[in-house]
Amino acid sequence: MTMTFTRRVFGAVLTSVALTGAAQAAEIELKLAWLTADSPTDPYAIAAHAFKDELEAALPGRVEVQLFPNRQLGDDKEILEGLQFGTIDLGIITNAVVANLEPTYQLVDLPFLFGSAEQAHSVLDGEVGQQLAGNLSAHGVVSLGAAEGGFRNMINNTRPVRTPEDVEGVKYRTMQNPVFIEMFSSLGGSPVPMAWGEVFTAMQQGTVDGLEIPASVVNSNNYADVTKYLSFTRHTYSAIHLLMSERSLDRLPEDVQQAVMDAGRAAIAEQRKAVAAAEADVVEALKAQGMEINDIEDVSAFRAKVGPVYERFEPTIGAELLAKALAAVSSN
Repeated sequence: MTMTFTRRVFGAVLTSVALTGAAQAAEIELKLAWLTADSPTDPYAIAAHAFKDELEAALPGRVEVQLFPNRQLGDDKEILEGLQFGTIDLGIITNAVVANLEPTYQLVDLPFLFGSAEQAHSVLDGEVGQQLAGNLSAHGVVSLGAAEGGFRNMINNTRPVRTPEDVEGVKYRTMQNPVFIEMFSSLGGSPVPMAWGEVFTAMQQGTVDGLEIPASVVNSNNYADVTKYLSFTRHTYSAIHLLMSERSLDRLPEDVQQAVMDAGRAAIAEQRKAVAAAEADVVEALKAQGMEINDIEDVSAFRAKVGPVYERFEPTIGAELLAKALAAVSSN
């Protein structure tokens, strides 16, 4: 199902490119940016192409979604700023960067909060997700929903991670976000905040020993070439948000606004299925490239270590919102 979907989406893109010279320009052009590779297995790229496919099919000839992958319009922080100013129409941005703008999103990055993707979907699609989106709208950014990034795992060149002690003393690149910095500090690691565009070179040169990203992003961005160990710590669920500039949305006719919202929901549903279906293939591809892959031995030992992270960020997230999320998780 996944490969059929991705072939359909990417084939449609190639066809549209081939016909660009002959076809009349669309009435409305929207720029959609993200920072990772434009790969059929990359969760950001799958979401971007799915949204483009859905919206252009709903409004043929009226709307063209122009794609800007691989940091063409900047890193996540710069894309998010572009959304606020209306210079970029749409972006797919990881939760940790959104949380730097709207701190209540720190909730989603709390370590070991979700035990499954289904739990995460339930929370993000429900009342908690609606409350987060409402908070974000105060910053001029509209949430079209949370796509599937997969669970974040630790990769490094020092040793496999099976227990919390295996994290100690290892230099991990983290996102420039206080939850991730505190998480790795609580586990005894040495967090090194760093922009995404610098990370691959830092791994090549040994400036950092490792980083933490979903397996699909490891594969689509060639980290198996520079990293030996992949440990399925599943420490954080990676929500990647499909966001739109409020200024850009407000400029659109009402029927196009509705089509954008509908396309966002449909694209996220399709993207989640595609990413989940591709996971086994991704793992096999990484093994074939020589990565040593393992699971952790006891998740409760990790949870015990990161307890202070919840205490530190509860005031920023809000006790009521945190309690609501924990109740939703426990009921799923």
